[in-house]
Amino acid sequence: MRWLLPEYIEDILPQEARRIERLRRALLDLFSVHGFELVVPPLLEYLDSLLTGTGHDLDLKTFKLVDQLSGRTLGLRADITPQVARIDAHLLNRKGVTRLCYCGSVLHTLPSGVNRTREPLQVGAEIYGHARIESDIEIQSLMMKALARAGVKDPYLDVGHVSVFRSLIRRARVGTEQEAELFRAMQAKDAPVLRRLARPLDRRTRRALEVLPELYGDAAVLARARRELPAYPEIRRALRDLAAISEKLRPIARIRCFDLAELRGYHYHSGVVFSAYAPGWPDALALGGRYDEVGKAFGRPRPATGFSMDLRELAGAVAQDGIRRAILAPYAPRDGILQRRIEALRARGEIVIVDLPGHARSRSELGCDRRLARVRGAWKVVGI
Repeated sequence: MRWLLPEYIEDILPQEARRIERLRRALLDLFSVHGFELVVPPLLEYLDSLLTGTGHDLDLKTFKLVDQLSGRTLGLRADITPQVARIDAHLLNRKGVTRLCYCGSVLHTLPSGVNRTREPLQVGAEIYGHARIESDIEIQSLMMKALARAGVKDPYLDVGHVSVFRSLIRRARVGTEQEAELFRAMQAKDAPVLRRLARPLDRRTRRALEVLPELYGDAAVLARARRELPAYPEIRRALRDLAAISEKLRPIARIRCFDLAELRGYHYHSGVVFSAYAPGWPDALALGGRYDEVGKAFGRPRPATGFSMDLRELAGAVAQDGIRRAILAPYAPRDGILQRRIEALRARGEIVIVDLPGHARSRSELGCDRRLARVRGAWKVVGI
């Protein structure tokens, strides 16, 4: 059994690999025409650089090993986004707005869900240097265009804002241990535990924390939040941002719900967070949000917002390809007219496979739906 792969690690076979590669090209081309420049970070880095500003969750996902040259600990990346933030902060060193995109494999120590691979193929886009809601709207619009380009039907968004919970915690001067307990209860939307943990806090904070898990639904929850949450400037600003997203994205994206208790990436994100879903698919197809504090961790504060998706997951969620559209050509290397015809077809983007001698019985494995045949003295493409 030496040929067996580790659990949740698998090969990508030709048909799926073809779908994934088409998606990769289509999405990177889409990002390019929107002004996003491609970067290719390395697969591994020194661990302290790789995990800077990312919080505890990413540390647990990261494979670690010792560098034979330096003796220092290296990490195999579990997320490309922090690497792109490092590139923006220290290599490009631009003062204005920078748009970057990427695509590459990442590795996770554990799968993120049932039947999920530990080697996602992550593609994404990031905007650096702009701190206002307009860049969040641009990145969310691009994400929805990417899903449409991939062939996802009727995608929708769930949107949250980590600043609401964070503002309540900081205003009440909650200690680190108690904050962690409140965070876990909020993530689980465990109302009894949340009430018990909030009991020592002041009445305004206690009431706000208790109502936060109920602020889940369409844009009407934003009006309710303005009525029931404290009028702290950070909370008012967060609600204004969510209202702007609701208005600006309406023509191109359906927002299924706003969830003010959504704290995904709480130790990493700093503002709006969002997830994209498709009907009939249980897991999010794309995730994103604002993460202004990562650049600060690299020693150069830069506001940032972006999204990422797993191409392997995305390929599984869209319609499967049918028969491979390829042309079978006879083996005749000395026929110059045939060879020129083959090259002309390939130049137009057609797949042409030469039928090597001795394998007539296995031609069906090539997956061709047409063939080159001599018709009235000329090489023509005909059906099989």
